[in-house]
Amino acid sequence: MTHSLPSDRLGALRAAQQHAFERAPAIREIYERARMTPQDIRSAADLARLPVTSKDALLERQRRAPPFGGFLTVDEAAIQRIFVSPGPIYEPQLVDDQDGHGFAHCFQRAGLGPQDRVLNTWSYHLVPAGVLLDQGIAATGATVVPCGPGGAEQQAQLILELGITCICASTAFFLTLIRTLENMGHALPCAWKLKSAFLGGEMGDWMGKRRALESRYGIKIFSAYATGDFGLIGYEEADEEGYTVQPERLVQICDPQTGVPLPLGETGEIVVTTMNRGWPLVRFGTGDVASGRAASADGFVSHINLLEGRVGQGVKAREIFIYPRNVEEVLAQVPPIQRAQVVVTSQQHRETITLRGVLNPGGEAAMAEKALHEIFKQRTRLKLDAIEWISADDLAVDAPLLVDRKHS
Repeated sequence: MTHSLPSDRLGALRAAQQHAFERAPAIREIYERARMTPQDIRSAADLARLPVTSKDALLERQRRAPPFGGFLTVDEAAIQRIFVSPGPIYEPQLVDDQDGHGFAHCFQRAGLGPQDRVLNTWSYHLVPAGVLLDQGIAATGATVVPCGPGGAEQQAQLILELGITCICASTAFFLTLIRTLENMGHALPCAWKLKSAFLGGEMGDWMGKRRALESRYGIKIFSAYATGDFGLIGYEEADEEGYTVQPERLVQICDPQTGVPLPLGETGEIVVTTMNRGWPLVRFGTGDVASGRAASADGFVSHINLLEGRVGQGVKAREIFIYPRNVEEVLAQVPPIQRAQVVVTSQQHRETITLRGVLNPGGEAAMAEKALHEIFKQRTRLKLDAIEWISADDLAVDAPLLVDRKHS
């Protein structure tokens, strides 16, 4: 199956939101508070006049008006499944969803098809991951082996005996499966038919870890950006870092405090609007943080960079948010540093950024400092004010990467 970009996404959105405005009390209330109707949405800027709805607000609404909080526009017969995410938040899957909330798009882009057998180790229990991935894989014509997590030895045996060509797993469980295969005496990739793996991304030097696995095992690793509320939001394109936004999602990168859309390159909360008529979330804050890389003609973000963290983890310095991931990425590129912590303070009405670092034995402070200043500015667009070298005893191994001391 194929996905095409609607010729007029704003027109499709107006129609879907008008449908919701007439049937979903929560959607009507969102518009009435903003003194708008769906017909007022003629641009991305018009959409941004609506407030961002947080996951906490969705949870509160569902508690007040169970089970769906007044967002559902269809009757009971149209609900195929109800997923339960932590909170608990209830997420309906409707009968007209044939591709797992868009996941078919991700697997098609990765080249999966009828020639593939895919081991799906994501959970099928309550949460949406297992079922949505299963549907997305099946929509490409590939064969699914539905395992869920756990039972590494049995799953390793299935990889060998069924000729599995793709594994869907968390990075940690994928590594467990690989180690299990190696312990069974199948250390060489030529003993498997594995060609690719769909892995859950991690913070830190995620791309570096991926490249190391690809090089060692001769496979292609791909990932996606998805949430339980929307399913697939972004998928990978060949040789491009980050995620191309699935055309049925309207994405804005917004200031986490004001909800105002930010320019490309600035880091903020990923705010998503769907054109789905049955579960029509509008300006929904995912809580995830990234920067936009490119925009489409209608004014929405069309490509996002890798996630940098969650809202609330960021520290604002000189009007720009720094996130723990920024610090992780800097450290990954400066090998002489064992560990470090970035501290933001306020001195005479100016916010000051200090990196406190522990050098590895034999590391040269001068070389490390030069690299730190350059890479920190590349990653954050901010200048380090000072670098302090401290002993390993002065910074605990589990110390936070980022500390806000502006008000202390």
